[in-house]
Formats: sequence, structure tokens, C-alpha cells
Amino acid sequence: MARDARGNAPSGLIVVDKPGGMTSHDVVARIRRLAGTRRVGHAGTLDPMATGVLVVGVEKATRLLGHLTLTEKEYQATIRLGQATDTGDAEGTVLTSNTGLTPGTPARPAARLTRAEVEAAAAALTGEIQQVPPAVSAIKVAGRRAYQLAREGAPPVLPPRPVTVWSFTVQALRPVSAVSAVSAGPAASIPAASVPGDPAAGAAASTPGDLLDVDVEVRCSSGTYIRALARDMGEALGVGGHLTRLRRTRVGPYDLSTAHGLDELAERLTVLPLAEAAAAAFPVRELSAEEARSLSHGGRLPGLGGAAGPVAAFGPDGTLIALVEEKDGAARPLAVFVP
Repeated sequence: MARDARGNAPSGLIVVDKPGGMTSHDVVARIRRLAGTRRVGHAGTLDPMATGVLVVGVEKATRLLGHLTLTEKEYQATIRLGQATDTGDAEGTVLTSNTGLTPGTPARPAARLTRAEVEAAAAALTGEIQQVPPAVSAIKVAGRRAYQLAREGAPPVLPPRPVTVWSFTVQALRPVSAVSAVSAGPAASIPAASVPGDPAAGAAASTPGDLLDVDVEVRCSSGTYIRALARDMGEALGVGGHLTRLRRTRVGPYDLSTAHGLDELAERLTVLPLAEAAAAAFPVRELSAEEARSLSHGGRLPGLGGAAGPVAAFGPDGTLIALVEEKDGAARPLAVFVP
């Protein structure tokens, strides 16, 4: 990793393939040690059980991160129907278990749901929806994190928030024994074409009295909780549901093809330069030398009537000057990166 003349780590983004069992903050701490700087942050928290794309900013690129969180994201996940947990994922405590084997549960267990019913439940959660975040989440309530209140036995009732789910696609269905599910843990995803006995649309699964694992792909807006989609699908189907596997495959323009594992980064810290990172994530505006000088000192520029949202403004030499946003006919700086 090359450093500048002052010995500082280069400003830019590192696309990490986060392993399971680590918090997003653990990843940031590891990158801080590798980069030799405290100026490191991340965009879009991943739960400890989740894996996949975590975008990390180093030095000046940390100022890009708050704007990157506005972009769309893609996930691969497995939803276990027939059990609900207090966290909405496999790390929580089972609250209800609808296997069709215990008193009080419906006569028709989760494993007898048809593919058509599951796809209809996913379709109902697609589009612009109002989603109630999980009580065990990082959302602040009166200055405290919701998960802190939940751990103290006072889980907050969080209001619904608008999110957009552009696609919620069922890939495969897989009956799972309620007993083996406890010992085996989260199941790996299997493509629909290779799942033996995968029920076709409208056909019932053949294993009664058990759970149903559903492999899905989701494309959604920032702020969408996949755990909440699993919970809401289970509730809509009357059997309960929780997430057993989550892998984020894309954040904005950054996907797994550009991501690096932590062991790989320990050998060679691959940093996407600040200018390239901004050009990949935002529309670009090219500035004259005078506009670049004005903007670098916080000045405003005439608006060009472009798309809403941040725009990366570059000087004549290709230097990233600032992120700007148009409002009332003027482009104002959101974050200035020079000098």
C-alpha cells in the first residue's frame, strides 16, 4: 500500500467480503490496523451472522460513506418458515415453533406450504412498503440503541419506515426437519433447479410436520431489514419465520467481484482511489479551473438541472473536488475533498 508524501494512508474505499461471526465494527478495527490510521468507517452495517460486501472508507473517503448508504443493495438469504425468533434471525431465541407437531399449531405445518403461496407472500412485500424494523437493531430510541433496550427486557415498539423492495425472488424451497434444524444450523442455499423435491408452483411439499427453508434474492433500498422481511413473510403465511443465512452481494456499484477477504487484505491492502470510487458511485460533473477553485472554498455553483442526489465534481486535472447537490437552482457542496 503506497502512502502519500506525509506518510498518510491513501484515501479511498476498500470493498471487504465480511466473514460471518464478526461485527462491522470488528472489520473496521482490522482495517485500521492494516492501514495504520484511525480515519476508517463503513457504509451499511452487516449483522455478525451476515457475510458479503461491506464498503469501508479510509481517510478522506470516510466522507463519502454517508452518501453511499442511499444506494440500492442486493442480498442472497435463506428464510426458515415455521419458527419465529426474538431477533428475526438464527442468533435469537425461538419464540414460536409451528411444526404441526405441537398442540395449538395449525393442522397444516410450514413444510406443506406451496411454492405459489410463498411467492405470493414475497410479492406482497415487494414495492414501496412500510416496514417495522426489528426491536433488536441499531436504531436509536431516546438516545439509546434499540438492541440495548431489548437486552434489558424492554424492547421498544418501533414505528414503521418507508423502504423500497424492487425484487424479492424465491429461488428454492427445501423441507427441513424441526429436529435437524436445531442441530444443523443455517442451511446453504441450493439453486431451485438442483433441489430434489422442490415443489413446483401450486404443488405442496411432501414432508409434513416440519419446517421450510426458502432461498431468496432481494434487491432493496438502504434501510431495509432482510430480517424483517423474513419475519413478515412468516407472519403473513401464519407460520412464523426467521433468517438463517444472509449474504450481501452488492452495495451500489460495488459487488462481490471487487470484494476482498480480510486474509487477502492483510497480504495486500487493495484501496480503490477516492476519485475512482466517487466516479463509480455518483453522476459526474466536470468543472472549469475557476469553478474548481470556488467550490474548493465552499462556494456554490450554478445548477445544471441534473438528477437529484449527490454529484461528484471533478477539476480539470481529474481531482475530486467535492460532492455537490442541486437545490433552488444552485449546486451546493455536501463534502469538499481539497485541499
